[in-house]
Formats: sequence, structure tokens, C-alpha cells
Amino acid sequence: MLRFFGFKSTMFMVVLTIALLVLPLMLPPLPPPPMIFMLVPLVIMLLLVMLALSSKHGPDVIYQCNFTW
Repeated sequence: MLRFFGFKSTMFMVVLTIALLVLPLMLPPLPPPPMIFMLVPLVIMLLLVMLALSSKHGPDVIYQCNFTW
């Protein structure tokens, strides 16, 4: 791992991993968020799907590919 990352980067990732594993055990449980916040990931996913399926050009545009070898 040290071959790909520097010593500081590796130590930062190790400390961050330990903090993510230990802190949830030490902190008190939080109440669930309001229902409107639960819909935010769903709205983001729907927007991304619409963006992926939408076309930059109109539906009547036909592309002609000219391959030259």
C-alpha cells in the first residue's frame, strides 16, 4: 500500500478507518431524520436516471458514421 500512497496518506486512511469503526460504538444513537430528508437520495437517483436516458439531440436525429480505414 505504501508503494501507491505516501506515508501520510496511508496513516490518514488508517486513522479515518479506525474512527469510523470506533465512533459509532461510543456515540449515542441518533433519532431518525425527518421523512423529507429520506427522499433526497431517491430524488437524486431519479434525476440521474432521467439524465442518463435523455438525449442531447432531438428524437429525429440520425447519425451517419463514416469509417475510413
